[in-house]
Amino acid sequence: MKLIIQIPCYNEAETLEIALNDLPKHIDGVDEIEYLIINDGSRDNTVEVARRWGVNYIVSFTQNKGLAKGFMAGLDACLRNGADIIVNTDADDQYVGEDIAKLVQPILDGKADVVIGERPIDQTEHFSPLKKKLQHFGSWVVRVASKTDIPDAPSGFRAFSRDAAMHMNVINEYTYTLETIVQAGRNKMAITSVPIRTNRELRPSRLFSSMFGYIKKSVLTIFRAFLMYRPLMVFTILGSIMGGIGVCIGIRFLAHFFTGSGAGHIQSLILSSMMIILGVMTFVVGLQGDIISANRKLLEDIQYHVRKLDYENEALKRERMAQEEKSGDKKENVSSASDRQGEGTEK
Repeated sequence: MKLIIQIPCYNEAETLEIALNDLPKHIDGVDEIEYLIINDGSRDNTVEVARRWGVNYIVSFTQNKGLAKGFMAGLDACLRNGADIIVNTDADDQYVGEDIAKLVQPILDGKADVVIGERPIDQTEHFSPLKKKLQHFGSWVVRVASKTDIPDAPSGFRAFSRDAAMHMNVINEYTYTLETIVQAGRNKMAITSVPIRTNRELRPSRLFSSMFGYIKKSVLTIFRAFLMYRPLMVFTILGSIMGGIGVCIGIRFLAHFFTGSGAGHIQSLILSSMMIILGVMTFVVGLQGDIISANRKLLEDIQYHVRKLDYENEALKRERMAQEEKSGDKKENVSSASDRQGEGTEK
């Protein structure tokens, strides 16, 4: 069983070594632990710090592409290098490295494919009261959207089984945390959470510049996930609202019409007709979105099998290379032994 711990990095030279030193070197049930960083266009010496520490793999972007793209690139590199379990953590040492053992245990036990670390949000001192409330509210919305019971959806401290990682497909460019939970719930993956600890804050968050920016991006991400994975529900609600308004206005017009004053309320009839038509059209858009969502499922299934074949071929290549190296070493040993025997005969 091979575990690879991946860390997305953007100008993390000051904190990366602290985070790396906190990571576990051994976990019961895991045969091998390796480490990978995603250098997301860093301009400092993040890569040098990682190499000096002894990180096994480095994925580098020439320019900053954002957390979501970095996360997906890290998953791809981990899978190509034979990871059976992948853990994602932060470079600012927000999470306690010892808790990785708790994070991977449900996967080792075969009880889950995705495990999310549940932070003690209410006890975290550097979270403002507003941020704590927003974290709880955002997690509740994600639970509704994904039909899961994950209490801390924005947590970036999470573990994936190999099979679950091959199913992941993040579309938005902001963050992977919310969309992957909605996707896991939508695809009926076994997803759970475990309580974890957090360390003191070493630097302010770089994911958002202001609370308003965080709210705006989170709302757009959740709404987009709703549209992608539950379009019929979204457009049915919108269509029902518009159609309901149209029916109410129509009833008002009929009331005036039957009392003999309908001639002065023709505009109500026009508005009612428009709203009802818009409601029906919105519902039709929802049906089309539902069909597209069904096609997306088929495409995701095809993508999963293509990825599986690709990573299996990569594993076969590594095995062949290892066998060639072993056979090469054997030939060198046989050659050396022959040379020594020849020298003995000459003497």
